[in-house]
Amino acid sequence: MPNSNPFASLDDLSLFLAVSRTGGFRTAARWLGVSPSTVSETIARLEKRLGVPLLVRTTRSVQLTDAGRALAERLEPVMSEARAALDDAASSQNRVRGRLKLNVPGAVMMDILPPLIDRFLAAHPDVHIEVMVDDRLVDITAAGCDAGIRYGEHLAQDMIAVPIGPRRQWGALAASQDYLNRHGVPEHPRDLLKHDCIRMRFASGALTEWEFAKGDETLMIDPPARLIVGTSGVAAAIDMAIAGHGLIYTFRNWLDPHLERGTLVPVLSGWWLAFDGPRLYFSSRFMPAPLRAFVDFVAQQRAPADRANRL
Repeated sequence: MPNSNPFASLDDLSLFLAVSRTGGFRTAARWLGVSPSTVSETIARLEKRLGVPLLVRTTRSVQLTDAGRALAERLEPVMSEARAALDDAASSQNRVRGRLKLNVPGAVMMDILPPLIDRFLAAHPDVHIEVMVDDRLVDITAAGCDAGIRYGEHLAQDMIAVPIGPRRQWGALAASQDYLNRHGVPEHPRDLLKHDCIRMRFASGALTEWEFAKGDETLMIDPPARLIVGTSGVAAAIDMAIAGHGLIYTFRNWLDPHLERGTLVPVLSGWWLAFDGPRLYFSSRFMPAPLRAFVDFVAQQRAPADRANRL
């Protein structure tokens, strides 16, 4: 029978959500700074209070039951609202306080997001930021995040998206001069099928796409990979290209420093594809004070560039 008091403590519910997000007792314990036994005892207490199992435990994993999944989905927005209310109360004296948690792809961690965070932290010393770097398209609410950064994905109706970083970016292809001397210079994207290529793979398992455009012609090329590197290791992949192991296709802004130094040479530059830059997205239903301050800060940082583009 369930406990006669139907209300679980916020601490117990927060711990349950931590297990839900991380998928394990030990990971949740490390995240929260408590012992695994405390996590286990708290979940057992919560299940006894509710009278239903919330988790299925095996030797290798922890899975949510249907009741646990439904509870987590309904709790996430409620707990986010509660945290937003606390942050707003703490920031009521014109000084922003609280935590800002962002879910972002690795692509923005090279040169777009770090300088923004650096300046934002200097402007708001009482804000604490956690950056969850993940190339999978996770639900930001389910992940316990305030906002996310994405490239061009369809957004739910209750989401707002604002530009962050450059409005336009390019995919670029490059190789070392040594590689081109040995293998020749491709004259058309289809020639890449006969070349050594350095590909990158997302955490989902999918390889990054090699897309090219010129005039009305757009091509998606799937060249054989001499070397495959996870997207988190892009710096190493670029080093492999510099060392002459093959052609690499990635963000032009990542390759620009190497192109300027001459350690890499542009290839098929007339076919490089332009696409919209990243956007910061968040729920329109609530905005905790740290997120509201960050959105305003991003807009202020973008203002000079936007004015220049209108001239």
